[in-house]
Amino acid sequence: QVQLVVSGGGLVQPGGSLRLSCAASGSIISSYTMGWYRQAPGKQRELVASILTSGRTNYADSVKGRFTISRDSAKNAVYLQMNSLKPEDTAVYYCKAQAVAVAYWGQGTQVTVSS
Repeated sequence: QVQLVVSGGGLVQPGGSLRLSCAASGSIISSYTMGWYRQAPGKQRELVASILTSGRTNYADSVKGRFTISRDSAKNAVYLQMNSLKPEDTAVYYCKAQAVAVAYWGQGTQVTVSS
């Protein structure tokens, strides 16, 4: 079992930055593919960024060059640094831990980009 606690959302102006945190307990996150997802109102949940057990990262085209996913094994946490935020980044953001046969989700955190 993995428990994921997400924090760091909020209201930010366009062009601003936020850092989301996903703290894990119950298991070591480096054993999982960790991902950040988001869901905007009326839209499907989409993958924003992921980091594999190897450390390789992947990003949705819409956030490449603006968002960075990272993992801190000592803190057993994953982060999403979001820069140059746009109104279209507004969504509820979720953290996910994925293994071969099981997946765990953290609670969502609202990110609102608005002037």
